[in-house]
Amino acid sequence: MAFREINSKMVEATVLPGQKLFSQRGAMLAYKGEVSFTPNMAGGQGGIMSMIGRRVANEDTPLMAVEGSGTVLFGHGGHHVQVIHLTGDTLCVEADRLLAFEGTLHQGTMFLGSQGGVMGMVRGQVSGQGLFTTTLKGHGAVAVMAHGGVFEIPITPQRPVHVDPQAYVAHHGDVRNKLSTALGWRDMVGRGSGEAFQLELSGNGAVYVQASEEKL
Repeated sequence: MAFREINSKMVEATVLPGQKLFSQRGAMLAYKGEVSFTPNMAGGQGGIMSMIGRRVANEDTPLMAVEGSGTVLFGHGGHHVQVIHLTGDTLCVEADRLLAFEGTLHQGTMFLGSQGGVMGMVRGQVSGQGLFTTTLKGHGAVAVMAHGGVFEIPITPQRPVHVDPQAYVAHHGDVRNKLSTALGWRDMVGRGSGEAFQLELSGNGAVYVQASEEKL
């Protein structure tokens, strides 16, 4: 297990020779042992296409590749940290909520509009969050950040889940997303978030929701 939760705002990562971790820049709090930190635009196993996806999504800040032998404490801005373990499935997570992840995971970029149509495109402009969501697939652990704690809500075919886009942190499983509006177009003018829009998640999986709508 790469990550161990120290408290609600900090995780400890074990770094082993021949294995990589990736973290958000500025997430390292302290470390012990022979550990190096190197800027890495691609991250994970996504290669050049992952790098291009991050640039299109305006995520020019490089991830840090963490290598060597030792332990590292990760945290960022006093935000709540949640560790998610993947066993072959895909995790979709807002890029600015990604704290650190194991290098065994394949990183990519998903355009939310591809599933949500026109309303999926509106999401990025109205909610203040990007049109792109980072994807991590494979076997490994991911540490994500949120405000005020994280709650996992199961998604089943019989019971889709509706989430405020600004409360959304991540989701995994065989899940489709669709942004809908609870108001008419005229009512949406001047509204930047909240109940005006709802992100509908359907299928089999789970969604992680933060306790606050505050942006990271």
